[in-house]
Amino acid sequence: MNSLFNEHKIDYIIHGDDPCLLPDGSDAYALAKIAGRYKQIKRTEGVSSTDIVGRILSSVNDNKGVGDNNSTLSKVDSGKRRQLQRGQLSEFLPTSRRIVQFSNGKGPGPNARIVYIDGAFDLFHAGHVEILKKARQLGDFLLVGIYPDYIVSEQRGMPYPVMHLLERTLSVLACRYVDEVIIGAPWEVTKDMITTFNISLVVHGTVAESNSSLPGETDPYAIPKSMGIFRLLESPKSITTSSVAQRIVTNHEVYMKRNAKKLQSEKKYYEEKAYVAGD
Repeated sequence: MNSLFNEHKIDYIIHGDDPCLLPDGSDAYALAKIAGRYKQIKRTEGVSSTDIVGRILSSVNDNKGVGDNNSTLSKVDSGKRRQLQRGQLSEFLPTSRRIVQFSNGKGPGPNARIVYIDGAFDLFHAGHVEILKKARQLGDFLLVGIYPDYIVSEQRGMPYPVMHLLERTLSVLACRYVDEVIIGAPWEVTKDMITTFNISLVVHGTVAESNSSLPGETDPYAIPKSMGIFRLLESPKSITTSSVAQRIVTNHEVYMKRNAKKLQSEKKYYEEKAYVAGD
């Protein structure tokens, strides 16, 4: 622990007041607390990682992988599907003020070059961050379109999306490279949309999990391509939402034990949670 603090010149480790446990159920920050280098802050109400892992694990009913229509994650009965949609513990209730808190609150300048990129951004991961960073470098303002749940389900199949639209929105807004989002963006980028948002460039990564490239499918980027404002970006990372879910499913027994302990702590947190003024 001392080498961690010294090597990276860390003064304190900070975490919210929600529980953070290791797979064996012990306190992840016990050593930092003993060293007097731990500080606790009020948890930002939002998405619980324990809840999300639980949604993925609840769909496991065989030993197959994820990523296609015959996958482990696709074989979910209707009861579990409803559970996936509403979550297990967090009962996340988004408000307009919460969205504002996550947003940088800045609009594009009068002559700004506005770059648009869209996607599901489910289980927001490093691959998303890197492609958003790359897109932001191409202009002055990055506008991100986030598909509604029904579009993600149509393109990916059940039980996707694992995170619902507003959870995914906050995840994207929290990224430093994002200036603004369209909550529930259309599948196809239209001329009206380009005009309304004064979009200068539409981009898309090479790593994607939708079915837009299948024969007979309408190209969602046909309009920006015809206008000469579309660019395909080489995705910096090959990580995908399915690969993240696959890691959890592959190690589902370990995660099941971990989550069982964390769920108890999370349940206690929500039962004892009190209102905090100014949150």
